[in-house]
Amino acid sequence: MTRTVFDGLRAAVAEVRVARRVGRIAALSRGVMEVTGLARDTALSDRVEILGRAGPIGGEVLALSRDRVTVLADGGTEGLGIGDAVLLAGPSEIAPDDSWIGRVIDPFGQPLDGQPLFRGPVARPLRAQAPPAASRRVLGGRLETGLRAFNTLLPLVRGQRIGLFAGSGVGKSSLLAKFAQGVQADVVVIALIGERGRELRAFTEQVLGPAGMARSIVVAATSDQAPLIRRRCAWAALAVAEHFRDQGLHVLLLADSVTRFAEAHREIALAAGEGASLRGYPPSVSHAIMSLAERAGPGPEGAGDITAVFSVLVPGSDMDEPVADILRGTLDGHVVLDRKIAERGRFPAVDLLRSVSRSLPDAASPEENALITRARQLLGAWDRAEMMVQAGLYAAGSDPLVDAAIKAWPGLDAFLSKDEPEDTRASFRQLAACLPRGG
Repeated sequence: MTRTVFDGLRAAVAEVRVARRVGRIAALSRGVMEVTGLARDTALSDRVEILGRAGPIGGEVLALSRDRVTVLADGGTEGLGIGDAVLLAGPSEIAPDDSWIGRVIDPFGQPLDGQPLFRGPVARPLRAQAPPAASRRVLGGRLETGLRAFNTLLPLVRGQRIGLFAGSGVGKSSLLAKFAQGVQADVVVIALIGERGRELRAFTEQVLGPAGMARSIVVAATSDQAPLIRRRCAWAALAVAEHFRDQGLHVLLLADSVTRFAEAHREIALAAGEGASLRGYPPSVSHAIMSLAERAGPGPEGAGDITAVFSVLVPGSDMDEPVADILRGTLDGHVVLDRKIAERGRFPAVDLLRSVSRSLPDAASPEENALITRARQLLGAWDRAEMMVQAGLYAAGSDPLVDAAIKAWPGLDAFLSKDEPEDTRASFRQLAACLPRGG
C-alpha cells in the first residue's frame, strides 16, 4: 500500500507544470466561449481552467480554428467576462488505483465520500479504444448471478454485454444492486450517470449495502451537473474498469443509464453546432453509444474481461426510440422490465418473452436448453391465452399446451422473482419442478 501511494504521488508531482499557457476569453454565449492565445498548443477534448470572478471553472475544448479555441464550460458562466484568463490543463485523463475499491468518486477521480483518495501511478485516457477485434477472446463461462431467472432462462456469461431496458420506477436500480451483490466478479464498477443527488447515498448505503460496496467503485455525476461531467462519468467508469481488466481481473460494469449519457452528448453536440436528426439526437450519438459499449466485453489474451450491464430508460416502453434501438443492436442480449408486471408486485419485473440472452444455447447443456425452451413455450402459451382464461372463455382440454401453461403459470411466475442462495444447478432443479411432468 505504501509503495502504491508514493507511486501516485510521484506521478502527480511529475505532472506539475512550472509554466502554463494562458488564453483570454474573446467571446461568450450560453456556456460556449471563444478563447484566443491557445490555438497552437491545444488539441480537441483538452481540458481548460477558466479563472472567473467567482472562482475557477473547468471546461473542454470543442473546436479549433487558426487563432481561436471554442470551449464549453463545465458549469454556469455567470460572472465570466471578456478578457478573463483561461489556463490549458491538458488531455482528459483519469488515474485509477486499486485503493479505489469501496469508494465513491466523481468523474475526475476526486472523492465524494469525504475521505482522502490517492491517484494511481498511470493516467489513462478517458476515450480509450476498444481492444482490437481480432485479438479479443470469445465469451467465457456462465456466471452465478444470485437470481434464478438469470441463472437459467437469461444466463449471463463472462464478457457478455447486456442491456436493461426499463421505464422509471419499475425496479431497475434494485436489480442493478442485486447484480452488484450477486454476480461473480473480482471488482464491480458502477456508473451513476445523471442520478438524482438525494439518491446517491441511499443507493450506496441502503440499496447496494456494505456487502455490495466492499468490492465496488461508484462513479457518480448528479443530474444538476453540466453535460460534460455527466458524459465524462460513463467514460471514467470504463477507464476504471479497464484498469482492473488489464490486471487480468474480471470486472462487472453497471452503467445507469446510457440514456442520460446520450442526452448529455446531445447537449454538447448541439452546443458544438451539430444538427439534430434522430428524434432530436445528433448523428454522432450512434458512434458515441457504440464505442462506449465496445470498450466492454472480453479482453485480449493475457487480460481480464469486462462483463457489462447498460441500463436504458425507455419512455412509454418505446423500444424503438433511438438510444434503445442503437444499444439493442450492439449488445449480446437485452432484458426488458415491464411496468404491468411491477404493478402486480413481482420483482424483478422481467418480461421474459421480450428478453433474450445471446449467450444461449452455448451457455447451457442440451438438458438445460430443453428446460429453457419448454418454460418459454409455456409462458408464451399463457401470454396468448391469459385474457380468455381470466374472462372464463377458455374450455379446459381445448389445447394441451394451454392446459399445461395454466398449470405451470403460478410456479413459473414465482420462480422469476426468486433469489438463488445456492448455485445454477439448484436453479435448474427449481425450474424443472415448476414444469408439468410429461411435458
